[in-house]
Amino acid sequence: MVIKTVSWADDVRETSALSATNTYVFISVIFICKIYINEEKMKILIPPSEGKSEENTTSIKFEDTNYKFTKEIKGVLNNLSDYDTSNLQKIYGTSIEKSKDLHIKNLRIFESECSPAMNRYTGVVYNNLNPLNLDNDSLEFLNENFLITSALLGLVSPNELIPFYKLKMNVLKLFDYWKPIFTNFLKNEDLIIDLLPEIHRKSYESEKVLKINFLFIKNGEKISSGHNGKAIKGQYLRYLVENQISTEKGFKSFKEDDFEWSEKEQGYIKLI
Repeated sequence: MVIKTVSWADDVRETSALSATNTYVFISVIFICKIYINEEKMKILIPPSEGKSEENTTSIKFEDTNYKFTKEIKGVLNNLSDYDTSNLQKIYGTSIEKSKDLHIKNLRIFESECSPAMNRYTGVVYNNLNPLNLDNDSLEFLNENFLITSALLGLVSPNELIPFYKLKMNVLKLFDYWKPIFTNFLKNEDLIIDLLPEIHRKSYESEKVLKINFLFIKNGEKISSGHNGKAIKGQYLRYLVENQISTEKGFKSFKEDDFEWSEKEQGYIKLI
């Protein structure tokens, strides 16, 4: 398509009074437009880690980052602030002392200093993705195509500056709060690759989704993949960014540690 367009522009150059400079600009504009029109938009959704580093790698406060979901975060914080301290353990699932500390940190996040999301999130998946050891091309692909579904912060890009926080998606049914927001944000994507746990999958709607699971099959029964499932998911994410996978065939072509794609299960399975 692009070659044909350039040839047509060459004919115009031969039969018109346009200068060589003007013709060059005309061709360039057509070429760029064609690339833009044919380019598919894609997002890969992954969950945050339960564990998070409390270390801040910058002195920038969250309120100074011009974060895209500031208004929506304040809505979550308003709901959290209504909770009596005696009920905080139900939200944070830890001791009352730790619950109070986490609650205060959440409510004060706009005053908190930040780290890039890829530094903030820890745990098995992120350790196996190992984003701090990616080359520049892989990092660019990661930052452009991945989004992290956070119960407090919304959809987080890997390179965005975020504060320390702790909040699960099932608390206050936050998946319902975020659903219209996430759905609207993702509506123009041509393909969504979903590597989310079930509770996070409730936080958006789309008809253009490829959901990817990792399953162990033992005696014909599906069993929890546990720690090993998180490890292979992290390796899969690294495979995606290092190979800049953007086609459905590519998303189904990963082979590692005896996992193979199953159309029946719509995910990767390993027989044990």
